[in-house]
Parts: sequence; C-alpha cells; structure tokens
Amino acid sequence: MYGVMSPSLDPRARRLLRTLISQHIRDGEPVGSRTLAKRSGLDVSPATIRNIMADLEEIGLVAAPHTSAGRVPTVQGYRVFVDSLLQVQPLQDEELSRLRASLPAGAGTQALLANTSELLSAMSQFVGVVTVPSRDRFAFRRIEFLPLEDSRVLVVLVFADNEVQNRVIQPRRPFTAEELERTANYLNAHFAGRPLADVRPQLLRELRETRSEMERLLSVAVELSEQALGSAQASAEDMLLAGQTRLMGVQDLSDLDRLRELFEVFARKREILQLLDRTLQAPGVRVFIGEETGLAPLDGCTVVTAPYGSEGKVLGVLGVIGPTRMAYERVIPMVKATADLLGAALNPGSKAP
Repeated sequence: MYGVMSPSLDPRARRLLRTLISQHIRDGEPVGSRTLAKRSGLDVSPATIRNIMADLEEIGLVAAPHTSAGRVPTVQGYRVFVDSLLQVQPLQDEELSRLRASLPAGAGTQALLANTSELLSAMSQFVGVVTVPSRDRFAFRRIEFLPLEDSRVLVVLVFADNEVQNRVIQPRRPFTAEELERTANYLNAHFAGRPLADVRPQLLRELRETRSEMERLLSVAVELSEQALGSAQASAEDMLLAGQTRLMGVQDLSDLDRLRELFEVFARKREILQLLDRTLQAPGVRVFIGEETGLAPLDGCTVVTAPYGSEGKVLGVLGVIGPTRMAYERVIPMVKATADLLGAALNPGSKAP
C-alpha cells in the first residue's frame, strides 16, 4: 500500500482512533468523547479520552471542525487506519460467485474489461476503473494482408485472447498479392503465439544477420509489420470508467464545483491513467487517500487499485474511486478479488481463485 510512516501510538490511542474512524465512516458526523467512550469498550474516563484525542489532533491524525466538539479523521489519520488498524473482511461467498459468473474464462478481453469496470462500480456504489492493456502485450494467433485499391493493405489480426482487429495501412510502395501472402505466411509460421512487441525487433535482427534470398522477404515483413502492428497496438482505448454519476449521490462530494472538477478529470482520463500506471509493478492492493493521488480534484477521494495479469505478466490495473469516507474493509478485498478473477478469466488455463 501507498503511505507514510505511521506514528507510534499506544494501544489505547490506536483503539480510539480505529473507533473514531469506523464511526465516522458509518455516519459521516464528527465523533465526540461520549460516543467514543461507548463504542471503544475502553474502561477510561471521558477526561482521559479527551486528552488522547488532543494528542491525536496534535500529531495530525484527527481534526476538530469549528461547528462541533467532535473530531473527524484527517488524511494522515485515514492512512494510519488503512495501514495498521483496518480489520479487512473477506468477500462473502455470494459476492465471489457473482464476480466469477460475470467474468467467465474464455470471454473476449474487451467484454471482460467492460464487465469488470461495471461490476466494481455496482459492488462499491462508486466509480469502477480498468486500464486497457496495450495490444503489444498480447500474443497474436494469425495475421493476414489483403490488397486494396490505391496500394493500400487491409491487415486482419487475430489475437490469442479471441480479439480480432482490422486495420488499413498505406505502405511506402505497392505490394503484389503474392508478396502479401508470402509475408503473412512467414509471420504466422515464425511469430504466431508471441507478443506483438517481440515481432519487429526480431525481424530487424534477422534482417541484419541474413544475406540470402530471405532478405527481400524480411524487408517486406519489416515494413508491413511496422505499420500493421503499430496501428493495432494503438487502437484500444486506454481506460474504462463506469459509475461516475454514482458520485453525485455521495454526501461528501455533493458540492457542485467539486463534482464538476471530478467529472472533468474523468473526461480527460490522462491524469487518472498516469496515477494508475504508477501501480503497475506494485504487487497487491494500493490505496491513495486524498492528496496522496497528486490530483487536486481527488483531494476528497480515495483510489483503491490492484494490478491484474495473465500467465505471470501484468497487463493492467483496476480499482475503485470513491469518497475518502468509504468502507475500506469491504472495498480493499473486493478490488483484490476482482483483480485475481480477471487475471484467471484472461488465462483460461489457470485455476480461478
């Protein structure tokens, strides 16, 4: 998880902080000493609780709104809660069954990713987000080149995950149908089952090393693959978002100016995609709280993310974007389980968790 070093707290302070944050997440109101005395189960006087609360406020873990004698957690308080006080609840069997049924193994990648963002939104009641893997990370099954008018070429790419992409390219010179067929046969024979990212570098290496009748064929393959495979890699949408309008019903985010800024960030996508990309190589769940996202419009939000992958390779990141006052004990295991199940669905040969 993403965070800072937690301050050293004695057991009573930890218990009171956990009680305060849990209570605030439930009702959204500042929590007073009397409520803490009831809910914490500690056999201490109200005066002792007030003193501990004053200490927690001094080190920046809670704050006292001007209109209330109670206190609310700060971003730093939430961070300590998530990192060291949270009691995570595993998903219930019916929730796991719903996820498995909605992410069946063998379905097309785009359909799986769209279902995933919708599922995360529906289960959390916040925004579900999934980054779309670059096509260069997928193995292709077959490629075909078909001549068109004006020297253009139709490229048909069939990927190992059952996705099919068609692209029209304009080579630097015209190619005959025989050249196109020979090139497709060569690529299918030597590169089928390998990621797109491997194809062009290997072709260039072979071209440098070859001084035979294969040189002309390799030159054609390099030129066609440079355009055809590059176009395929760049064709997919970078990120799928679902449930943005759910945030309109969240009490903590009801300010119209705040909502407008949030929706502008969602529409641009670039900043959120950059945030998610920071977690690509980080195993497990990461939690960005408020200002930790580095995006001012998300100051009142939390982003919970986890990478997903197939056959040992990380393909992308998924997660939930919601208010800072969210049920972390539910959202965190939900995001983790969804990442595991999506990875299993993208790799039908694996055993689903």
